[in-house]
Amino acid sequence: MSSRGHPGRIAALLFPCAALALLAGCGGVTIRPAPQLPKPLLEPLPAQVGLIIPPEQRKYTHKETRWDVDWEIVLGTGHQKIMEDVFKDEFTHVQEFKDLDSARAASGLKALFEPRIDQYSFVTSHETGGRYYAVTIRYRINLYTPRGDKVDTLTLTGYGNALAGGMNSAPPLLRATNAAMRDAAAKFLVQFPEQPAGQRLAKNEPIEKDATVANTDNVEIGVVPIDDPPPEAELEAAPSTGAPDVTSSPTLAAPQL
Repeated sequence: MSSRGHPGRIAALLFPCAALALLAGCGGVTIRPAPQLPKPLLEPLPAQVGLIIPPEQRKYTHKETRWDVDWEIVLGTGHQKIMEDVFKDEFTHVQEFKDLDSARAASGLKALFEPRIDQYSFVTSHETGGRYYAVTIRYRINLYTPRGDKVDTLTLTGYGNALAGGMNSAPPLLRATNAAMRDAAAKFLVQFPEQPAGQRLAKNEPIEKDATVANTDNVEIGVVPIDDPPPEAELEAAPSTGAPDVTSSPTLAAPQL
């Protein structure tokens, strides 16, 4: 049988990688998210706090192989930058540290925060009928007293999506990941001042271990809608194999923006 007039069939025969993952490419997919956070119209809380970003979080990279394609999402640099921006917008003064020991040795701080990427997961246009990419990022933010005693763990989840377009998976996955990081940042900026710990820091009072700072109301965060959603598509990205199952409290609700 002649293959004349069937370029897709010829490509599949000559380039088997394209037949398995046309949108990803034989070389795999690598992205380095660097989300830009707009300046929020919020009054910073009048407290000096410490921001702890450990070395492994500064280098955090999600890797997996799906459909014989290697996916690499280099999150560390973008995570560090967006958390620096978030905390500088949320508080009047932020001092950054690489570990808890150096943070608790500092003076004049009212609380210590350690934001960590807990889980990254995504779905591609291959799983959504060629329509869109969606990303879910779950964060844990450990809260410590100025002396380094752990008081609580806040959790929040960012969702992002981007319509597919063209034959390259990297741009829409990058847009969806940037959107998920911005979504999580917005939730923290808007919701944290409403938490008991935020209310305490709004009075410039230090976080104490025996103080009530936990929010006992666990609020489920709904999935953000995507533009022109396909009728039978699941928006939330499926958790990656081997991802840790962490139960944290409280969960920050999605802001009404």
